[in-house]
Amino acid sequence: MTWIELAAIAALILFQPELRSIFYRMRYPRTARFLRRVPRIEIAEEVVDAVDRLSRSSHGAIIVLEQDTPLTEYADTGTELQANASSDLIVTIFTPYTPLHDGAVIIRGNVIVGAGCILPLSQSPLPDRMMGTRHRAALGLSEETDSLVVVVSEENASISVAYKGTMYHSLTTLELREILGGQMPRLTDDHVTAGEMRA
Repeated sequence: MTWIELAAIAALILFQPELRSIFYRMRYPRTARFLRRVPRIEIAEEVVDAVDRLSRSSHGAIIVLEQDTPLTEYADTGTELQANASSDLIVTIFTPYTPLHDGAVIIRGNVIVGAGCILPLSQSPLPDRMMGTRHRAALGLSEETDSLVVVVSEENASISVAYKGTMYHSLTTLELREILGGQMPRLTDDHVTAGEMRA
């Protein structure tokens, strides 16, 4: 094997996340609708209710809604579940000091397929010092897939959503409900950072 071939292989390994992001953006252009596949209404309501309860309790959480891009490789990093996605179960998973509360929950359709899952961390700057690893992980997954990722901050109980490399933060539960319903609420520039897609 020549040094050119070795260099090419090394480049593919080193720049795998960037290449995946480029191919993803080619497949799903910015002109695509905000959500390619809207979650079922009842699941969206379960997520909104869980996020509202977690926020009121200042319990951190990261909830991933899978869309067209399969998330099997990320679900495999956590504990496999095949449970109906309910508000009570989501709140229980993210209760502090439980075994799975530090990772992400991944929802496929109306089923939680994984909990305690590890997501790729974004290298993009975050808009607020109060945003930590959960926000960086949410943004990282949204840069590589078409997943919609909901975050509840443990530090200030704020609600954020990462989608296609953009972080929508300081959301109300009403705004979250609109987003999960496939509609982009009217947000100021103070609520939208770190991405290309604006409503």
